Amino acid sequence: MAAPISRRDLEFLLYEWLDVEKLTSRERFREHSRETFDAVLELSEDLATKRFAPANKLGDQNEPYVGDDGKVVLPAEISSGIAEFVKAGLMAASYDESLGGMQLPTVISRASSAWFQAANAAMSSYTFLTVGNANLLAEYGTPEQLDTWVRPMVEGRFFGTMCLSEPQAGSSLADITTKAAPTPDGTYRITGTKMWISAGDHELAENIVHLVLAKAPGGGPGVKGISLFIVPKYLADGTRNDVALVGLNHKMGNRATTNTLLNFGDGTFSPANESDADPDQPARSAPGADPHQPARSAPGADPHQPARSAPGADPHQPARSAPGAVGYLVGEEHRGLSYMFHMMNEARIGVGFLATSLGYAGYLASLEYAKVRTQGRPVDQKDPASKPVPIIEHADVKRMLLAQKSYVEGALALGLYCSKLVDEQSTSSGDEQARAGLLLDVLTPIAKSWPSQWCLEANSLAIQVHGGYGYTKEFDVEQYYRDNRLNPIHEGTHGIHGLDLLGRKVIMQDGAGLGLLAETIGATIDRAAAGEATAEYATDLRKAVDQLVTTTAQVWSAGDPALSLANATAYLEAAGHIVVAWMWLEQLLATADRTGDFYDGKRAAAQYFFRYELPKTAAQLSLVAALDRTTLDTEPAWF
Repeated sequence: MAAPISRRDLEFLLYEWLDVEKLTSRERFREHSRETFDAVLELSEDLATKRFAPANKLGDQNEPYVGDDGKVVLPAEISSGIAEFVKAGLMAASYDESLGGMQLPTVISRASSAWFQAANAAMSSYTFLTVGNANLLAEYGTPEQLDTWVRPMVEGRFFGTMCLSEPQAGSSLADITTKAAPTPDGTYRITGTKMWISAGDHELAENIVHLVLAKAPGGGPGVKGISLFIVPKYLADGTRNDVALVGLNHKMGNRATTNTLLNFGDGTFSPANESDADPDQPARSAPGADPHQPARSAPGADPHQPARSAPGADPHQPARSAPGAVGYLVGEEHRGLSYMFHMMNEARIGVGFLATSLGYAGYLASLEYAKVRTQGRPVDQKDPASKPVPIIEHADVKRMLLAQKSYVEGALALGLYCSKLVDEQSTSSGDEQARAGLLLDVLTPIAKSWPSQWCLEANSLAIQVHGGYGYTKEFDVEQYYRDNRLNPIHEGTHGIHGLDLLGRKVIMQDGAGLGLLAETIGATIDRAAAGEATAEYATDLRKAVDQLVTTTAQVWSAGDPALSLANATAYLEAAGHIVVAWMWLEQLLATADRTGDFYDGKRAAAQYFFRYELPKTAAQLSLVAALDRTTLDTEPAWF
């Protein structure tokens, strides 16, 4: 079996290009070094290949189901593999030391995660969501919320989710109907239904901490009325909260990640109906808990006192006295969506990494296959008695491998670049911090959507390289494609991110976002223009960037937002190709004066991208600039 990620490529990107060792000069990362970074990456590679990869097909072929006891059943290998991940301390990789974390740079943590995402996308989703959940609460939660919910997630005892979508609303969060009613004790009662909740129920941890968007009174219509709540499966004292699993959704890929429909506050687990409890067992014991000890108490809590009561709560009043699931407000009322964007933006870059990792795994699998599969003869070889050659010697197979290589290595570079921006933003101040934040804002929709589209295309090409075998379950590439097909939808479709990029990000602060992107790419172009091997690429990229800037101005001069945004997806694709061409030019500069097959392979992939892919952007941007009305003017009745 091929390795799912190239360790050599990761080392090149991290150390020879991004020079992440320089981050250790910053106070936050001062305790780290190249040695600690390498140790984390080596551990990740070892665990991913030995504990996650072997369970990949197993989880795909044995989907989660709900047992007779109402609990979700997963293959034991998934539970034990995730337990090893937690035991190794990797859940705590990027958290502050004050929360029990390693305080690693985000760029190293993401590189670590890529191993697990490539080895087993479905298993990695449980930990990925937990990390994002805890990061949000670490940013906006109260000290008590950190002690009660974040520390157990850092320890890997609790897992987390994000609950946004609803059956009738999907991505249109302005239309959610889940409600939050305040109670005198300072908590809220949450009632409503959430759909497509990944990792929404399972038995992999002691508790599941749901972050739920709901509308509290007084917020008004639309997204401005949305608040954010912690709604745990079990309350802090171990009592079962009124969060009920209605059913599991069965997707074409990522099958081992439970995907759920959840009801909040429908009475399934009300105090009078603790239907999941053993009548001979204290109902407040969570799975795996000591029945004589409230396992949900945080470190240092008095076991005889529900220490996690919300501020102002009456400790003698049952927290479940009002109907609904108990929820704890995060931050202020009616600001929930702005808080959730912390997790959503992190998740968007994470989805880009997931798409990249799956594309990378498929690329390496098809590369290995192409080296050993013999079929056909060179086109200039007419002797039928000659031996067939490995298919990697055929020009069209090399085309498909180069395309995959250019997509996945370009996408990995983009993801790591964005991750380093996160580190720069979090460890700087003033102009440097603002610059990193603005550039990250502009790149985020691209970092999510471009890998989701083009690394999926890499998976398609991996199947093509395998020929008829590529469609069979005996080879991994068909599953990689199915798993990756989720990502063009996950965390927002291409259409949504196209609207975000063209409708918000490139025009933010009177165009400062696009201006900064063009300036940053321009600095790379200026460096490349001085080199004989890169000057031609610099010229081509400068033309593309100039066209992007000009097109953006033309689009918004129309005075008609609907027309300006009608072709936002084409704009997103073109901008993404330009950004990835930039990533390849950066990598080319990092290979200067270096010899060997690895560096020659980088140069070949860069040449492919500039000659085969970048020229596509001219036609796309011309279409966008023309303000074509085809999609706007087509009537529904014509279909």
